Amino acid sequence: MHAADTLATARNEFERRLRLVGEADWDRTTPCEGWTVRQLVDHVVRGDRIAIRLLDGEAWAEAQGQVADEDLGDDLVAAFTDGADALEATFRVPGALERTCHHIAGEIPGAQLLGFRTGDYALHAWDLARAIGADEDLDPELVEIVWESLQPMAPFIGQTGFFGDGPSGEVDESAPLQVRLLDLTGRRP
Repeated sequence: MHAADTLATARNEFERRLRLVGEADWDRTTPCEGWTVRQLVDHVVRGDRIAIRLLDGEAWAEAQGQVADEDLGDDLVAAFTDGADALEATFRVPGALERTCHHIAGEIPGAQLLGFRTGDYALHAWDLARAIGADEDLDPELVEIVWESLQPMAPFIGQTGFFGDGPSGEVDESAPLQVRLLDLTGRRP
């Protein structure tokens, strides 16, 4: 699977759950501590906008500052689809995966940024599903790809500040891969 195709698969997982959000769901809590459904979707939309700016050469602080002030409007579903379309198009530009991005994690290639966005969509698709009571099963191939990118971080992933407490230590190798991925990233399914 081409890296941009993996991003599209992850986007579809997130968007499928997003389209199920009803008016009464926006203030529901999510597995992301302190975040409502609205805040989770806002995070994903702004993450896409930041990634586009990083691919265009902006530094993290500048991109994050600009995006923090942007009005997302009243329709977060439209804001998501517009941003996700723009992000996918940006990643499909020849050479985008080789560009150096000035990310908060350091100087990274566009391919690694694409991996970050893929993981964000996939994991937050599950968070959104859990929050609204939708289907929590993620595409197995996508789960494997995200697992392969994050599993090497297992010893210190809980210290990054992005994945809760990291792995619980209570899920063994016999558990389904999605359960192991969720546990690795601080989620307790």
